[in-house]
Amino acid sequence: MRILIAEDDQVLADGLLRALRSSGAAVDHVASGTEADAALRTSSQFDLLILDLGLPRMHGLEVLRALRGRGSALPVLILTAADSVEERVKGLDYGADDYMAKPFSLQELEARVRALTRRGTGATSSSIRHGPLEYDQAGRVATIDGRMVELSARELGLLEVLLQRAGRLVSKDQLVERLCEWGEEVSTNAIEVYIHRLRKKIEKGPIRIATVRGLGYCLEKINA
Repeated sequence: MRILIAEDDQVLADGLLRALRSSGAAVDHVASGTEADAALRTSSQFDLLILDLGLPRMHGLEVLRALRGRGSALPVLILTAADSVEERVKGLDYGADDYMAKPFSLQELEARVRALTRRGTGATSSSIRHGPLEYDQAGRVATIDGRMVELSARELGLLEVLLQRAGRLVSKDQLVERLCEWGEEVSTNAIEVYIHRLRKKIEKGPIRIATVRGLGYCLEKINA
């Protein structure tokens, strides 16, 4: 899961970054509306935008309006100190998916983040299943036929992306963009290493990660 936080309060942003990264998400941060708008225009790999309304240089509502004007369906969670009905209505009318007024509980925010990202992928629960393989996004636990599979944080992130696109091809570049934050050096060769490690742990039944040479990977059920 990759998240963009647009928040000019550095203390709050740091708290959000720590909390969301500890839950396994790749998280990028910008402190102004113009930076948020530029990031959203240049990348389509974010799964969620956490958007403060009172941003400098470009109001959060303008960022949101520009995003929806480009036809993007990216889930958006608005954060604002303004808790008036008028502000909430305006944000939702501009295309926000959810709304939290400051101060808020980090635990509640994490739950709303999970709900919004599930909605963005069309999932109806926190678990993603593909044959005997199941991944609980809330608990960050993978199982095969009910037996837990020990995976590293990077392997869990990789599995999540492949499960969300099960049966479809995912390129190495797409995996790098979905799993890595700005400034994080992860090469496509490193992705090959993570894929190899993940294969050894999950390819024990009718599940495999197929390689399409030069193009990418696809999570498949054998004899499906």
